[in-house]
Amino acid sequence: MQIVETTNEGLKRAYTVTIPAKTITGKIEGEVKKIAPQVKMPGFRPGKVPANLVKKLHGPAIHQEALNTSIREAMDTLMADKALRPAMNPDIALADGYEEGKDAELTVNLEVLPQIEAPSLDGLKLEKLTVPVSDDAVTEAVERIAKQQQRFETKDGAAEDGDQVIIDFTGKLDGVEFEGGKAEKAPLVIGANRFIPGFEEQLTGIKAGEERTITVTFPEDYQAENLAGKETTFDIVAHEVKAPAESKLDDDFAKELGLESLEQLQGLLRGQLEQETAGLTRTAMKRSLLDQLAAGHDFDVPPTMVEAEFSQIWQQLTQEAANEEDPAAALAEIEAEKDDYRKIAERRVRLGLLLSEIGQVNGVEVTAQEMQALMGQAAQQYRPEDRQRFFEYVQQDPMVAAQLRAPLYEDKVVDFLIEKADVTEREVTREELQAAIEADADGEKPASEAKPAKKAPAKKAKKADDAADEASPEAADGEDKPKKAPPKKAKKADDAAEEATLEATDGEADEAKPAKKAPAKKKAAAKED
Repeated sequence: MQIVETTNEGLKRAYTVTIPAKTITGKIEGEVKKIAPQVKMPGFRPGKVPANLVKKLHGPAIHQEALNTSIREAMDTLMADKALRPAMNPDIALADGYEEGKDAELTVNLEVLPQIEAPSLDGLKLEKLTVPVSDDAVTEAVERIAKQQQRFETKDGAAEDGDQVIIDFTGKLDGVEFEGGKAEKAPLVIGANRFIPGFEEQLTGIKAGEERTITVTFPEDYQAENLAGKETTFDIVAHEVKAPAESKLDDDFAKELGLESLEQLQGLLRGQLEQETAGLTRTAMKRSLLDQLAAGHDFDVPPTMVEAEFSQIWQQLTQEAANEEDPAAALAEIEAEKDDYRKIAERRVRLGLLLSEIGQVNGVEVTAQEMQALMGQAAQQYRPEDRQRFFEYVQQDPMVAAQLRAPLYEDKVVDFLIEKADVTEREVTREELQAAIEADADGEKPASEAKPAKKAPAKKAKKADDAADEASPEAADGEDKPKKAPPKKAKKADDAAEEATLEATDGEADEAKPAKKAPAKKKAAAKED
C-alpha cells in the first residue's frame, strides 16, 4: 500500500492512498472460500460448488465487501503510520474509473486534533458561593403548595371573581349544538382565564340553580376550524357556587398530601431547596473555572468541529425563532448576532478539547457501568423493540459513543478540577448568587458549559386530548396556562413539593405565567440550562 501526503496545513491533512489490486483480489478469494461451503446449486453437492460459479453468482457483493474491508484496513494503517488523531470522520473518496482488477486509489481529507499542553493545576482558585435555606423560604414553599392545592367551600349568594362555579354548559353555533361543546358539572374558577375570552366574565353574579345564556366569540386561531372566529352561544346551568377556603398549614394539610406531618413536608421542601441552590452554586463555580481555563489557552481548533457545534446552536435558535409571535423579527434578531454565536461555538470546542486533555492526563474516565447507564437512559426515547438496535449502534460507532459520553466526562473533569482548586467559601443570598450567574451571561460564555440563551417560546394553541376538548371553551385563548391541581388527594406530596420549590425562593414574580419574549442583549449570550 502506498501513502502520499498531499496537504499539511495547520490542522488540515490530505493523502492519496493506493491499495494494490492483488490485496483486493486476495480478499475476494478469501471471501469465496469462506462462503462456498454454504452455497447451494442444482447439480452440485453442498460445499462442492466450484469457486468460479460462486463468483458468478455472488461476484458483485463479494467484490464490494472485499473493497470495503480493504479500505477500512487502509485507513487503520494510515492513522497508525501517521499518528493521526482525526477531529471528525475523514472524508474518503474512491477515484473515478475504478473497476475490479485494478488498484484502488483513495483521496482522504481530514482535520486532526491540535496538540494541547495540559495546564498546570497549581494556583487554580475558586470561590464557592453558598446560600443557606431560611425558614422563611421553606414557609413560602409550603404556602405555594397550599395555593396550588386551593380548596373551595360552598357559599350562598352570587359568584364573584376568584370563586368556583360548578356548571353544565351546552355550546351552539347558529342555534345548533356543536361537537365537544357540552359538559356536565364542570368546575370553573372565575378569573382564572382558563376558558375563551368573555366566557368567565359573563358568569360573574350567577347563583346556584340559575340558568343563563351567554354569547362568546372563539379566537381566530382556535384549533377547531369550524369554530375559529365564530360567534357562539352557551346555555349555562349553575349547580353550585364555591368560595376559596383558607388552607391551614398544619398536620392535616400535610396528611392531605400523603405525608405524616407538617414537619415532614417542611423537611422535604428544605432538602429540595438545598439541592436547587447547590446546583446554582456549582454552576457559578463551573463558569468561573472555565473562564480561568479559557483565559490561559488559545489554540487552533478544527473548523469542522466548530461548524458542527455552530450548526447545533443555530438549529436550536432558528427552531425557537419559528415559534415566536413574530418569527421574522426573532430570526432577524439572531441573524444580527450570528458571528457572536459562531465565536461561542469555537470557544465551546476549544474548552471541550482542553477538558478532554486534562482528563486523559489525569486518568479521569467514564466507567463501563456509567456508559451502560447513559445508553440505557438515552434508549428510553425509542420504542422497546428498537432499544437493542440503539445499543448496537452506539457500540459500533465510536463517534456516537463519544457524543453520548461527552457531557458526563466533562462533568467528571470539572469535579476533578474543583477538588484540586484552592476553594474559598462565602455565604451569599440567593439573589446575589443568581446575579453572579447572570453577570456571566452578559459576556462571552464558557463554551463547553453553556448553551445559547433561550428565548421565551411563542404562545401555542392548546392541544386537546380528545374531540370534545377541541371544541370546548377551555383554554381556547391560544395560551398554555398552568392547570391548578384539583382540590383532592390526587397529587403526590413529592410532586407538589417539587413544583413549589422551583419557585419558592423567588417570590411572587416567578409564578407561572404566559411566557414573555426575552429582551435582546447587546451581545449574544449563552447560558446553562
